[in-house]
Amino acid sequence: MSKYSWNAKDYERHSQAQQKWARELISKLSLDGTENVLDIGCGDGKVTAELAHLVSKGAVIGVDNSSSMLALATEQYPASQYPNLSFILMDAVHLCFQGQFDVAFSNAALHWVKNHKPVLQGIYKGLKPNGKVLLQMGGKGNAEYILAVLNDLIQREEWKSYFDGFSFPYGFHGKEEYEQWLIKSGFKVNRVELIPKDMEHDGQSGLEGWIRTTWLPYMERVPTEKINEFIRAISTEYINQVPMDSEGKVHVAMVRIEVEAEKTIAKCN
Repeated sequence: MSKYSWNAKDYERHSQAQQKWARELISKLSLDGTENVLDIGCGDGKVTAELAHLVSKGAVIGVDNSSSMLALATEQYPASQYPNLSFILMDAVHLCFQGQFDVAFSNAALHWVKNHKPVLQGIYKGLKPNGKVLLQMGGKGNAEYILAVLNDLIQREEWKSYFDGFSFPYGFHGKEEYEQWLIKSGFKVNRVELIPKDMEHDGQSGLEGWIRTTWLPYMERVPTEKINEFIRAISTEYINQVPMDSEGKVHVAMVRIEVEAEKTIAKCN
């Protein structure tokens, strides 16, 4: 999983859509309050803390590879107030748990990983027998219009020198390939689904906040003194193509891949 220089507090301010989708996802877990849960790519911890509240007789571990995100998470959700919640600095492709979780959960994180095979192998090892998997992330076709704007922009004379050797950094995977990865990792597949989502932002400034805090592979290519200009160019071009609605909201068409699976068989390595 690639590491980027996250501004944790800025991300927290511009991740309402991710939190909303996480709550929708959590409702599908049907938790009874006793589970041990692993939250992969826990970020600033706000979703992980909600999980901890729901499993008051269980425990939740949030893992992330961003030290700044985990610093904010531990500050916002201290052990003194959340005794069944802990955070660990760990990469999703190097999970090192053994048979301790009833549920592996992840929301809006694993599209940062291109190769999901080691992630799924780590999840399998970390689950108890009959443990459940519920993941949601960017899927095939995600953010298509924003990406079209970005791909056009980075070819322009003003910006293209900053993107020499740049390759698409995300894993936006499809249904069929993901089902095969799950099966090969030993899971019983219950559901893999591509789900269209509408992401809403408060005007151009809201769109720019989201671009600044989540499209880091692009932002980190541009010199600091030009980042605001680059973001403004993206947002202006996008709004030209996808105008705001009558209430001044900017809409971005997203596609999520949602994965439900179970560890029901012994896997021979």
